[in-house]
Amino acid sequence: MDIVGFLKSQFICHLLICYIFIVSGLIINFIQLFTLILWPINKQLFRRINCRLSYCISSQMVMLLEWWSGTDCTLYTDPESYRKCGKESAIVILNHNFEIDFLCGWNFCEKYGVLGSSKVLAKKELSYMPIIGWMWYFLEIVFCKRKWEEDRKTVVQKLLNLRDYPENFWFLIHCEGTRFTEQKHQISMQVAEAKGLPKLKYHLLPRTKGFAVTVQCLRNVVSAVYDSTLNFRNNENPTLLGVLNGKKYHADLYVRQVIYIPFWNAGVRIPLEEVPEDEQECSNWLHKLYQEKDAFQEEYYRTGTYPAVPIVLPRRPWTLLNWLFWALLLLYPLFKLLINMINSGSSLTLASFAFVVVMASVGVRWMIGVTEINKGSTYGNDNKQKQK
Repeated sequence: MDIVGFLKSQFICHLLICYIFIVSGLIINFIQLFTLILWPINKQLFRRINCRLSYCISSQMVMLLEWWSGTDCTLYTDPESYRKCGKESAIVILNHNFEIDFLCGWNFCEKYGVLGSSKVLAKKELSYMPIIGWMWYFLEIVFCKRKWEEDRKTVVQKLLNLRDYPENFWFLIHCEGTRFTEQKHQISMQVAEAKGLPKLKYHLLPRTKGFAVTVQCLRNVVSAVYDSTLNFRNNENPTLLGVLNGKKYHADLYVRQVIYIPFWNAGVRIPLEEVPEDEQECSNWLHKLYQEKDAFQEEYYRTGTYPAVPIVLPRRPWTLLNWLFWALLLLYPLFKLLINMINSGSSLTLASFAFVVVMASVGVRWMIGVTEINKGSTYGNDNKQKQK
């Protein structure tokens, strides 16, 4: 291991990175709180400001992936989709197999300049998470409890609120509802068999109601659906902890542009006005899409590539420059405080500092734990109980 790799694996470096992220994030959250006064005066200005403030937080995570870890992300797509990416609002369907697939999704957004305005359909518990959860609140993220009877009215209202959003945005959605595991897959396929739906080998059965409502509410606002499938070469199993340790991964992202179309006409581009809004037809369309995703996944496992042109997108400097700004702003007072504490010679002061360090490391580990697959949701268990 070279000296740079050795330093990246050291706990003190991780602690400094997390210190910068946590303190800068809380500062930005505090600034976002004050932007609320703009909402009744100029809602669009409030939104534009919060897009920039949110970028300052989420781009630090992308910096870790791109510049600290050095992870390569190869995009596979067709020239038509490549030209339109970032120039239109879109719904982006992502598979949910890896601990850092959300981070690769953010990386994709950053490449095309929509990271600050990107949206997700997230579970309600994340809204209470400091920094990212609070950032999402000001971005008007759609939170749900995963109980559709309770969620539908709230989700519809929040989606309709996005119809006059002033900037292009990508709505990232994991239709499977949770990360893929073998146990969840078995339960999901039992549900597919009970409902007479085709079984999938590499995906969970998609949850169609949230997607159908998203399509209905954002019709004439978003221009297309981007179907995205993420894989990592050489059977890599990436983790956020691995990224923090500076481990380099090799991601392949297949993106195909799908115009809203009836499920029976899946190969033809037609005007949005001609797309049926019926929920059942939209559900059938999504199931067919996941059958196609399964076929692409199998092809990737067999050949190690996707049926499209590979494009290696260059790293943009803005994520690194943003992180360097916060590092210079926050590390100087930290080191100055540390030196003053050491010079004071007070055992109580040093013990207090050690306690803060320990609590910070515990907090960081908790935040990382949120992304771990084995800490995922209990999705499928309810269905399993219903079947008994």
